Amino acid sequence: MSVLLQMEGIDKSFADVKVLQNVRFDLKAGEVHALLGENGAGKSTLIKILGGVYTKNAGTITIEGKEAHIRDVESARKYGISIIHQELMLSLDMSVAENIFVGRELKTKLGLVDMARMEAEAQKMLDGFNLDIRADEIIGNLNIAQRQMVEIVRAISFGAKIIVMDEPTSSLSETEVDMLFDAVRRLKASGVGIIYISHRMGELDIVADRVTVLRDGLYIDTVNMKETTHDHLIALMVGRDLTSFYVKNDHCTDEVILEVEHLKSGKMVKDVSFKLRKGEVLGFGGLVGAGRSEAMECIFGLRKVEGGTIKLDGKPVEIKNVREAIHLGFGMLTEDRKLQGIFPVQSLVHNASIDSMDRFLRHGRYNPDIEYEITRKYIDEVMETKYASLEQPIAALSGGNQQKVLLSRWLLCTKRIFIMDEPTRGIDVKTKTEIYRLIDQLTADGLTVILISSELPELIAMSDRIVVMSNGHTTGTLERDEFSQETIMKYATMEK
Repeated sequence: MSVLLQMEGIDKSFADVKVLQNVRFDLKAGEVHALLGENGAGKSTLIKILGGVYTKNAGTITIEGKEAHIRDVESARKYGISIIHQELMLSLDMSVAENIFVGRELKTKLGLVDMARMEAEAQKMLDGFNLDIRADEIIGNLNIAQRQMVEIVRAISFGAKIIVMDEPTSSLSETEVDMLFDAVRRLKASGVGIIYISHRMGELDIVADRVTVLRDGLYIDTVNMKETTHDHLIALMVGRDLTSFYVKNDHCTDEVILEVEHLKSGKMVKDVSFKLRKGEVLGFGGLVGAGRSEAMECIFGLRKVEGGTIKLDGKPVEIKNVREAIHLGFGMLTEDRKLQGIFPVQSLVHNASIDSMDRFLRHGRYNPDIEYEITRKYIDEVMETKYASLEQPIAALSGGNQQKVLLSRWLLCTKRIFIMDEPTRGIDVKTKTEIYRLIDQLTADGLTVILISSELPELIAMSDRIVVMSNGHTTGTLERDEFSQETIMKYATMEK
């Protein structure tokens, strides 16, 4: 295979902070080359240099044997580079064809936008991938997997030779992942080189040819995927062998503190029942769209309960809003950091303290010194977050460190039951281990955890019991001696 891309000696600093030092990376035509590393390892910075978002301080970039001078996003595109970000860059109120041709619309002889020709050309490209998508369909009506396919088609329409996929499966169901992998295989067959960023090792077994690992802004190693193991890759990422990836001890008691019976809400929560014991980690499994998050939103006051009962300590409760849920001792780390979690332009302190402001009042007056002191303790000492200043916008942090700030927020105010919805999604290996240790410590200290996870090994390793949902119903509750991926999937695909 011919070499498409070579990056050699890449350096990048922000002020006095060195983010990349002497990093190298190469990509061949028709291969998938995975880029691995903890959050903050430098992956995003390297990709942004390739995509023209940042300019390098030193080093060379060569594309198809010729040195490339990438000054901005437009020049990167001219070199055939396209980046498909984790948060898709599509206009939801525009059609598929309009999104594919945005900024380079086809025109009639009169200079007007030729929508008919754009739709016809877009449909040819969609059909070339055997996609059941109409070019005139509004993007907002498509699911996440279909939108990703549109992003891929748009990249190809630009003549992209190098495509970067950043956590492309983070919000996809298994069926949708298969659709993505099929598209990847088609791209490889056509000679496109793909840089694949993912924290999910199992995916790399399926799609990756080679893997390059970065750590603390440094190049560590490049290995053939067929010649390595997950443990070896993890050791390269963290700089040491992990003696225990999952951290789980038994802190569960027999005391039932929460009972949910025949919970109903809209089309997603049809009949949900379960019991929660003090000190346990109760896992929730199921396919995307099973209604797990929506059921928890009912319990946390984010969604109206239309039927069924919720009992806390044996007494029925009506939780009408989040404030009432927090008052009763609940906390909830939501699935989507960007849309439901962070206030991106606000400081770390603001993001950590927003739900605990009453703790910083003295005689009716707000005390910023106490706020700063308490939030710093959680962000620094409890979560060991990496940041430049507590006053910097949280959006400037890596995904893993954003998650740590959000965990700090809920640790400040959660007194009894902590609902964690996909807490390790898009998080590096080291931070995952830290979150597992935190979950174990919280239950040891008397808190109770509800863990929603789509990663079955994580669910099996960290849960005391697992409730499985399918199509808005709870279909089974498994004890530890019943745990297996096959059993969970049996209940997750059960029709009711």
